[in-house]
Amino acid sequence: MPSRATTRPVGTITRGTTNPNRLRRMDRWIAATHAPELRRAGAPVAVDLGYGAAPWTAVELLTRLRSVVPHARVVGVEIEPARVAAARPYAREGLVFRHGGFEIPIPERPHLVRAANVLRQYDEDQVAAVWERLCARLAPADPARGSRGGLLVEGTCDEIGRRHVWVALGPEGPRTVTFATRLGSLERPSDLAERLPKALIHRNVPGEPVHAFLRDFDRAWSAAAPYASYGARQRWMRAVRGLRADWPVTDGPVRWRQGEVTVRWEALAPRV
Repeated sequence: MPSRATTRPVGTITRGTTNPNRLRRMDRWIAATHAPELRRAGAPVAVDLGYGAAPWTAVELLTRLRSVVPHARVVGVEIEPARVAAARPYAREGLVFRHGGFEIPIPERPHLVRAANVLRQYDEDQVAAVWERLCARLAPADPARGSRGGLLVEGTCDEIGRRHVWVALGPEGPRTVTFATRLGSLERPSDLAERLPKALIHRNVPGEPVHAFLRDFDRAWSAAAPYASYGARQRWMRAVRGLRADWPVTDGPVRWRQGEVTVRWEALAPRV
């Protein structure tokens, strides 16, 4: 890999919008689903790519990962030098900040790369190349040890983290899409459409799988209306149970109770 001294950061500067606790849903999912892989690594390295104008998300990622993997380390990476300088006073044991972009300027192969609200400003036709570059930097799979390798989590959320949709990718490419929401603020599942990641947001049109999925989710939500008297959580869980009859839902009630549902990428992937 070229040295940092001779490599210009790859990417463009984002708006840098950030808020404390904004990425809690994504972090909660990572800690729950990726912890076995991180523990297998011993002292895993996670990258908060494009953390923004303030370092809150990187600080929070370290805290949340260490609740399940005590020796995890986090590297916050930002393409804007002033943001890196502003973040460095928050560095501590297990948390550092680096100037860089999609090349990920660290010598290690990270076990986790979290890129939230980074690709939203890019064109749709740029996403595949960015995914490929980032996946190539992940820790490789090791089937002999039961390892599937590192994980890239890329997606979009609203300003205070009530609605979030992300794609999870391994070294081999995209695996799943997760929809997560604060159930008390949800009118219908298709409200999440506005937070689809860049790879999907322009495909929410008739004839595309993601549009059909959200349509069916709304129908399942309507059919589950009698469960609303037991609360939004029970209605969501019932809707997801109905949805999985036709869609490859990969998780179960433990995650559904959190206002989540995860579907295999192949079912929602854009048509060529």
